[in-house]
Amino acid sequence: MQDIISKATPDSLPRVVIVGRPNVGKSTLFNRLIGHRVAITDPTPGVTRDPVEARWDREAGPVMLIDTGGYKLDHKDLDELVTLRSLRTLNDADCIVLVLDVTEITPEDESFIEHLRPYTERVIVAVNKVDHETREALVYNFHSLGFSRVIGISSAHGLGIQDLVDGITEIIPEGSVFQGEDPAIRLAILGKPNTGKSTLLNRLCNDERSIVSDIPGTTRDVVEGTFLYRKTLYKVLDTAGIRRRVKVTDQVEYYSVNRAIAAIERADIIFLLIDALTGLSDQDKKIANLIVKRGRGVVLVLNKWDLMSGIANEGQAVEDRVRFLFPMLEFAPLVRISAREGEGIDNLLNTAYKVWKQLNKRVDTGELNRKLAEWTEHYDPPRDRRGQFRTKYMTQVRTNPVSFTLFVNRPKGFPAGYLQYLKNRLRKDLGFNSIPLDIHLKG
Repeated sequence: MQDIISKATPDSLPRVVIVGRPNVGKSTLFNRLIGHRVAITDPTPGVTRDPVEARWDREAGPVMLIDTGGYKLDHKDLDELVTLRSLRTLNDADCIVLVLDVTEITPEDESFIEHLRPYTERVIVAVNKVDHETREALVYNFHSLGFSRVIGISSAHGLGIQDLVDGITEIIPEGSVFQGEDPAIRLAILGKPNTGKSTLLNRLCNDERSIVSDIPGTTRDVVEGTFLYRKTLYKVLDTAGIRRRVKVTDQVEYYSVNRAIAAIERADIIFLLIDALTGLSDQDKKIANLIVKRGRGVVLVLNKWDLMSGIANEGQAVEDRVRFLFPMLEFAPLVRISAREGEGIDNLLNTAYKVWKQLNKRVDTGELNRKLAEWTEHYDPPRDRRGQFRTKYMTQVRTNPVSFTLFVNRPKGFPAGYLQYLKNRLRKDLGFNSIPLDIHLKG
């Protein structure tokens, strides 16, 4: 794993961190500044657990905006991990936005404020929920906290947001930015709950980006990380575990699962994590279908391989079962790893790079049609009662996802089996053996 270095870009965007106790409106403010809904918002306290990052293209130049989990004094379940993660973000922050509720200051607020004293020059106090005039006078009470920048806002209604933006610009003025490019390869980690997705993200980034816990459903928002491997930059998304719809019992989990599914659209390659101990489920197959429909690259990742019994031929037996249950992913590479121990990670990333190269491969039209002539000569298209089906011409219309257009004499009723034959030849003869591809018919 020496080849992996946690590094976002050659430099990094200035970091604006939104902090505070649960349910003061941090995620609502985050979404308001970004301009669309990224962080999950819900009246339930403690919805946000892992820090959620997104690029904010403000007028004074882009910054990285970070929404954190709520600071709590009572450390039950995951609360202590969430609190520690929020405190860790302070050291790297260029600007800290402390969100408080205008109606009260709680012991949790007072405790967290003491943690912020060393960073006073970087702190803006955003007094939230100033939703009408009667609350505006209450904002003055917060000047007694000892911070020079105190601004009344309503993140829900947009009041005072421009004043807050101006305050952030005072701390991070125009010109103190780096216009970073998107990473070259985008990965997303999907799978059922508790398969080790967050452990794998942390392993790849050499950083505790996601909270790891034995409690299923720990990850809620999509957590992002970046790393450099063999001089190639990667962006990786850790997603919430996807359960069957009948088991999704609350609104927070509903949004988490939908964010996970939407992550497929943002990725080049999906790491579909499978617990080697518990095996496959119908839900894994449904996730696989979603990936194939969108033409994304996919690597089947058998995690927790270090916990297997180690008996002879065990690996081949597991792989045979995966291939039997995933006929739609017969092309997908299968890699065995232990995210916890770091075993197999080099093989996983080398495989991902190979898949990415195939996703972005383009075949010259002349070469493609010479191959098409060979394939049809070897195996003619079948006939029906109206006569012989004929292939005329093929061209590659796009990469990532890879798609071809095949011109034929009669698109309607063209045999699906012959299309599958052509896909197999494309994979075998032209180097697309590890990715999904599509062929569209035209008359």
